[in-house]
Amino acid sequence: MTLEAPNLSGKTALITGANQGIGKAAAIALGKMGAKLVLVCRNIDKAKAAIQEIRASGAGEAELIQADVSSLADLQRAADTFRRYHDRLDVLLNNAGMLVTENRTSVDGFEMTFATNHLGYFYLTHLLQEPLRRAPAARVVNVASDAHYFGWVNFDRLQHRRGFYSAWLTYCDSKLLNVIFTLELARRLEGTAVTANCLHPGVIGSGFAKTDGGFTARVAQLARPLLLTPEEGAKTSVFLSASPEVEGKTGRYWYKHRERPVGFQARNPETAARLWALSEELCGLRGGVSAQG
Repeated sequence: MTLEAPNLSGKTALITGANQGIGKAAAIALGKMGAKLVLVCRNIDKAKAAIQEIRASGAGEAELIQADVSSLADLQRAADTFRRYHDRLDVLLNNAGMLVTENRTSVDGFEMTFATNHLGYFYLTHLLQEPLRRAPAARVVNVASDAHYFGWVNFDRLQHRRGFYSAWLTYCDSKLLNVIFTLELARRLEGTAVTANCLHPGVIGSGFAKTDGGFTARVAQLARPLLLTPEEGAKTSVFLSASPEVEGKTGRYWYKHRERPVGFQARNPETAARLWALSEELCGLRGGVSAQG
């Protein structure tokens, strides 16, 4: 028996990194449910092609906001643009992510994986907190990974904790930060109508690992026949964004519609509070998301 898809008519979903992979697949699925789509993408040509594909799939039209999520100024401009045309936001799907194959810095001087995968989530969520609060029951959905089990938080070397650069371990660290951020966000939003959850999408055969080139991209290409399709990988993101089953549930980690335990560092409230304060400082904020505003 096929279950009826949720009806998202009248709701707005903003998705980062929706020009390829699971972000694009999630956009198509949510659009077919009736959601009004707003895509935040860095590559304008890929984004325009994705919008044509979304339209051809029957998922409706999608708005495009061009922004590099590793840039604080771009995120500020993207949020300003969204707020100019939209009063509320029902779904914020923080999906954009990178596995950077060499040690690079963002335009703001942060390590690129940290800037994209953690600060991008943190800052955009902060900037969109008002339209999220105006929705009757908004959802923040953060794409994390089981890689977070291998991550570690060292505040003395948060962006690059080792004496050598490891693309994989730096990525694991960033995914751990995604989980910590989500759980702390949910705690700070207690008493509001906004929920926050994170997820493991599975190991996906998408453009994610190929974006930055190098050895990782070659390995990803060889492993592609063994990986999930973007459509399969997007299912948990779509579930958390739309399903009535998770209404009111918050501060949890999911895979294939089921809750999973998080790594032990993600459960440490002192680590979460310290990460939040440092993230505010790095983003130039005096105050962050809280139940009081």
